[in-house]
Amino acid sequence: MRAAKTLSKPRQGKTKHLTFLACRREAIAEAVGTFILVFAGTGAVMVNQISDGAVTHLGISFVFGAVVAALIYTLGHISGAHFNPAVTLAFWASGFFPRKHVIAYILAQSFGAVVASTTLLASLGPAANLGATLPLNDNWLQSLVLETILTFILMFVILGSGLDRRAPIGFAGVAIGLTVGLEAAFMGPITGASMNPVRSLGPALVAGLWQHHWLYWVAPILGAQLAVLIYRQLSNNFQDIIRDIT
Repeated sequence: MRAAKTLSKPRQGKTKHLTFLACRREAIAEAVGTFILVFAGTGAVMVNQISDGAVTHLGISFVFGAVVAALIYTLGHISGAHFNPAVTLAFWASGFFPRKHVIAYILAQSFGAVVASTTLLASLGPAANLGATLPLNDNWLQSLVLETILTFILMFVILGSGLDRRAPIGFAGVAIGLTVGLEAAFMGPITGASMNPVRSLGPALVAGLWQHHWLYWVAPILGAQLAVLIYRQLSNNFQDIIRDIT
């Protein structure tokens, strides 16, 4: 009995090592997923300019939505498929994502985005400012408000379709991808429809376009936090309806 008890309780150092390995796999998945998202999405913006509009605005919106949906089904079971610091921070605020993984996730997402934009610059040149997000007519206040609303909607859909135990299983990727695509379609010309700080960070850093970049961090994070706050009101016990996302 004593021997069995000893074997069932691994040493503290080994436990920490295993925890690190698990986070490393998740961080790699987040970096790769964010790379694919930024490479495909902003790449579509660049190719549209290079090809004189062959991709079209609706085509760009479709690419963003489709790649998000595909990545959720591909990497969701490994890392949770955040690919977005605003989503990571919202998951943490919900109380079901460990604080110790937040920084690793955000660093991985940022790295993937920057590598994607660097790769696009090397392969396609500086077309379309690498897909950088900039407020229409330099109206930063308008973009701040709209990006907050867009991310609120996105995070609300993520919570309802992907995390709520009451939702049908298997449709989260479709619902979230459709939301991203639709929001990009109707609001992309105004704000860039970022909804994701690192989607804006990659092109901004590599292209050197920092005008109003701060709003593409503040607005998505604020919008996602508001979504968590309001979604909590849809259940008597928020903790009981959220699936395990660790």
